[in-house]
Amino acid sequence: MQLKEKLIILADSAKYDASCSSSGSMRKNNKGIGNAAFSGICHSFASDGRCISLLKILMTNCCIYDCKYCLNRKSNNIKRATFTPEEICAITINFYKRNYIEGLFLSSGIIKNANYTMELLIKTISLLRNKYHFNGYIHAKAILGADQMLVKKLGLLVDRLSANIELPTSDSLKLLAPNKNQNQVNDIMQYVHDHKDEKFVPSGQSTQMIIGATAESDLQIMQQSEKMYHNYSLKRVFYSAYIPINNDKLLPALKLPPLKREHRLYQADWLLRFYNFKVSDLLDLENPNFNILIDPKANWALKHLELFPKEINTASYHELLQIPGIGEKSAKRIISSRKHFKITFKDLKLMGVVLKRAKYFIICDGKYFANTNLFNKRFIESNLILEDKSPNTHNYQQLSLFNG
Repeated sequence: MQLKEKLIILADSAKYDASCSSSGSMRKNNKGIGNAAFSGICHSFASDGRCISLLKILMTNCCIYDCKYCLNRKSNNIKRATFTPEEICAITINFYKRNYIEGLFLSSGIIKNANYTMELLIKTISLLRNKYHFNGYIHAKAILGADQMLVKKLGLLVDRLSANIELPTSDSLKLLAPNKNQNQVNDIMQYVHDHKDEKFVPSGQSTQMIIGATAESDLQIMQQSEKMYHNYSLKRVFYSAYIPINNDKLLPALKLPPLKREHRLYQADWLLRFYNFKVSDLLDLENPNFNILIDPKANWALKHLELFPKEINTASYHELLQIPGIGEKSAKRIISSRKHFKITFKDLKLMGVVLKRAKYFIICDGKYFANTNLFNKRFIESNLILEDKSPNTHNYQQLSLFNG
């Protein structure tokens, strides 16, 4: 099989793995090519948030496992291919020199067993680092069930490592991926957490959950994320809307992936990581799922209207972050600017505030944007829904390396 044909097959086979991002690494380049920095390598993102500047491929799409949701499961009749370590090195260096990519995301199906596959990944990345002197960003996916010694070897070569939890609960994993178990994921995450330093996985670890293949609520999903962030200091949890690519009686009969739900989970995840929200602030047993029509922060604000409207000119930084439409940067601009003048609604727009959401929850110098009689849940909720007219579905595709 020609190298280009392998690349087409194995780049396409990797497109369902959302677990790649590039930031937080400082791999110095003393000699050789490529480099990574704390600010992240130069990259752009597709409209669904996936990084497209990394060469994202599988070493092989052959697999001994038969996970129900996976395109590459052994029972699927698809075209198979396997790269040699040297072939991956050649492609990576060639694409880097042409300025097609800034780094590499490498994963693999399981061939023979976990240790054998992990050893091939290590051999490949070791060649890139030591023979080709590639110092650019590399993100690899650890193979579940591999020995800790191999996790250590791989972690010393890469910038970021991910061990994918795949599904939100152990029961769902047993149902759809019986060859995997959550303890294997937890063991890798714990090891990386306990040994992380500037040389071992310097950019931290991440994981991925498939959303919608099983019946878990958003509450269960976010509780799992909150637990992993707390226990393992993860950099990111990636949420991947289940894409109905296989026919199986254990899989849901969906025509389209739940992309809007995925989007709401990402928004909530952001609130956990940067805005000091807890899952219990956003969801509970009576309301275990996010409102698809309204973003989680606005939904929380609607449930706590007694805290609003907030006066922009006196609210604390923490209070500003609670306001829908105000982020970290705009909150800091507000704090800095109001030392010099009274802030108006017009000023807020120039500061990057999303006024179409924020205006319902604020007052500027004692003034509401409309008649104060309109400050009620029904009015605000209906207008927020009208403001959020983003489509529920998009035709997301991985960037092609071959089409102009």
